[in-house]
Amino acid sequence: MRSFLSGNESIAHGSYEAGVRYASSYPGTPSTEILETLSRFPEVETEWAVNEKVALECVIGASLSGLRSLYASKHVGLNVAADPLMTLSYTGVNGGLLIVSADDPSMHSSQNEQDNRWYALSAKIPLFEPSDSQEAYELTKLLFDLSEKFDTPTLLRTTTRLSHSKCVVNIEGKRTEFKRLYKKDPQKYAAIPAYARKMKIRMMERLDKLRELSDNFSYNKIELRSKKLGIVTSGVSYNYVREAFKDASVLKITMSFPLPWKKIEQFCRSVDKVYVVEEVDPFIGEQIKAMGLNIQTISGSFEMSVEKLKKEILNEEIPKSIDVPVRPPVLCPGCPHRGVFYILHKLKLTVLGDIGCYSLAVLPPLCSMDFILCMGAGINALHTFSKLNNKKAVAVIGDSTFYHSGITGVLNSVYNKGTGTIIILDNMTTAMTGHQPHPGTGRNAKGGKTQKIPIENIVEACGVEHIRIVNPFDLEELKETISEEIERDEFSVIIARAPCALMVEKKEPLHINPEKCTGCNVCLSLDCPAIQKNGDKAGIISSLCNGCTLCKQICPFGAIE
Repeated sequence: MRSFLSGNESIAHGSYEAGVRYASSYPGTPSTEILETLSRFPEVETEWAVNEKVALECVIGASLSGLRSLYASKHVGLNVAADPLMTLSYTGVNGGLLIVSADDPSMHSSQNEQDNRWYALSAKIPLFEPSDSQEAYELTKLLFDLSEKFDTPTLLRTTTRLSHSKCVVNIEGKRTEFKRLYKKDPQKYAAIPAYARKMKIRMMERLDKLRELSDNFSYNKIELRSKKLGIVTSGVSYNYVREAFKDASVLKITMSFPLPWKKIEQFCRSVDKVYVVEEVDPFIGEQIKAMGLNIQTISGSFEMSVEKLKKEILNEEIPKSIDVPVRPPVLCPGCPHRGVFYILHKLKLTVLGDIGCYSLAVLPPLCSMDFILCMGAGINALHTFSKLNNKKAVAVIGDSTFYHSGITGVLNSVYNKGTGTIIILDNMTTAMTGHQPHPGTGRNAKGGKTQKIPIENIVEACGVEHIRIVNPFDLEELKETISEEIERDEFSVIIARAPCALMVEKKEPLHINPEKCTGCNVCLSLDCPAIQKNGDKAGIISSLCNGCTLCKQICPFGAIE
């Protein structure tokens, strides 16, 4: 059966056919669609976990019971799950276990572009890099078999380009069920030091077997053409190489840890000059150099391209790009976060932020975010920033991010007698990645009803004594509440609650009375896409306006009606 699938969809279909019974993830671009696609199959239990560590540990539990299971996340998500990952390599698996890491070269939707292939080397688990959707589908099916055969988790590394691009994929559409018996065996699964030392020996023996597999792995292919130029490459970079240098000989590495040393040496000795082309880090290149082979590496920051390759190898100039109008990222019209950041800017507060739609508030004209690091970091940074320096500062965090990694920060601040105020931006969904549910929505990954866990109940249980819930569309209430809370000598929480603008019906649009408008541009300071310059005055695009009334509240001349 031929289907037009993205890389993410292909991985989901391959997992389904391989008999996966359980999959867990936390939403994160570019990996989100893997779980969303899997959730459509009734045979697969899919769950959005509160964070990636929880997701991987649940997947491990399913594998332990004898079921095939899948974990997927974006690259920074695997950082959160690194703790169980490193020891999972020691214990091995029961049911086949696949870990998918979707890296994001060029940081299209991420705070860094780390190369997660290093996790495979560090954890000593086999690593595979598909180059297109067809290969992603085939490898996914195969990797569950290899996981069980070699008693190891397997790591499939994709990138944004592969995750979201589509091609025709030949899929079988048939599912095979797998179930292994669980046998009580603490010396295999209980990683206490006495047992873990033996596990380490088994892991190193497994690594030797995996090296042998890599040299004979059919997806590691030598394509001999011209002997003048040879290129070693992996993953989506293979496509750029083939387009840029049609006559070059290519060693396409798909199992990139452990590397196929014999095949690499054979290839390098069969051509005159060898380049290693890979995205982000010289993961393969540095290992080949360590073999003593004469190669040149092409890697580095941002995504690979045909133009980059030709510049590096042929010294061709990169053609100038066509000038197109820039569309800067911006909060949606009617976004409930906009009013919060407008007031924070007016109050000139230091704002320690987090990961989510609201990170856009760091940009002009709102300019109301000073610090963004990783999920949950804003609350913890506020603890010391505020307590040790007596600074008036606030932390902001979204509702889904609060469930992900904000609760421990609240606990820490209360326990250690912190000061400062956190503002939880509760728009009742995981908006940035496409409105996935979380524990505060009362829905699960398959859309079924489940227990709703309100944020205010959690912060109260954590010992927070000062909790206020505000309407983020009421600027006067926002300003008054924030101004009062930052004067406290105790830790406090403000919950700014209103649904995401994309989840509610639009209200009647506002308009600007040109006779009253003076062209003062105060309304433009909201950075709302529905408001634009109309000659020397302002105008509202009615088709975009959500009727939130923020602009009406700040207009000094009453021109917005």
